Amino acid sequence: MNLKKSYLIIVLFLTQLSFSQEGVAVYSDYLSDNYYLIHPSMAGAANCGKIRLTGRQQWFGQDDAPSLQTVSFNTSVDEDGKSGIGAIIFNDKNGYHSQRGAKLTYAHHLRFSRGTTDLNQLSFGLSAAFVQSQLDETEFVNQPFDPFVFGGIYQKDSYFNVDLGVSYHYLDFFTHFTVKNFLANRREIYTEGIESDNLRKLLWSAGAVFGDEDRLLWEPSFMFQYTQETTEKAIDLNLKVYKGMDFGRIWGGLSYRRSFDGAEYLNGSAIDEQKLQYITPILGVNYKQFMFSYTYSHIIGDIKFDTGGFHQLTLGLDIFCKAKEWDCNCPAVN
Repeated sequence: MNLKKSYLIIVLFLTQLSFSQEGVAVYSDYLSDNYYLIHPSMAGAANCGKIRLTGRQQWFGQDDAPSLQTVSFNTSVDEDGKSGIGAIIFNDKNGYHSQRGAKLTYAHHLRFSRGTTDLNQLSFGLSAAFVQSQLDETEFVNQPFDPFVFGGIYQKDSYFNVDLGVSYHYLDFFTHFTVKNFLANRREIYTEGIESDNLRKLLWSAGAVFGDEDRLLWEPSFMFQYTQETTEKAIDLNLKVYKGMDFGRIWGGLSYRRSFDGAEYLNGSAIDEQKLQYITPILGVNYKQFMFSYTYSHIIGDIKFDTGGFHQLTLGLDIFCKAKEWDCNCPAVN
């Protein structure tokens, strides 16, 4: 195996591991005050309705590099905050493959608190997703015969799936568990037998907030993800810091993602292994009801498709806000 093929194999592996397209891909955008994007049980959990727009671009200067855009909204629908709804629209493109779709969410929140002095809430959420996948084969003409490539056409297929989630908040502690793509559903856009009908992915997040709101708040957290069909596993280790200001809040953070699985490649005469690793610094500001954040992800390792990183912007607007409801350091809820 030559070096060029080795590079190709490991790049494809790392791309598939982290950015496989099964609906809205799991990046680090949930850390930009957007837990609802990956956990349906967070719909309507906060004391404000939240509108969030994200744009992500990988490998600037590379043709057909992966890009993702999402628009999401979630809010409570009653005075006591027991029910929440949400919606997500997304557009994802990765080379010759693209997908777009929408999710509609309902969440129910059970409150065990005796008042507003202690947060004790268990939440359940369900998202129904409709996704259309498209494979652009218009450039695959006059090529050597391949039984899996038709050439000169667009292939399209749509499918339906659901996400199920549960969240628990207790004072300054939080945890979330979500099953993405709960239903078995094959995308017929690919030749039968090429792709499994199991797109299920399990996500588990947990964290806590420490400190003084008038000074600094520290929020360590993690997120573990497990892809059931391939048994791939990865973990995010995160730390965010918040500083209250007269106009709102400024905050920053650092996220480190590492896979538990690696790919072997030929390095000269030796066989080495590389696991997906990348670091993501985050900067954000809340100005009155507006929110802005920027994240930059940089892959660590000897084998890289491009030296550039992944850039993402998030714009947010909080609406239908109630007075501060809980006496806790819980930025995702208050």
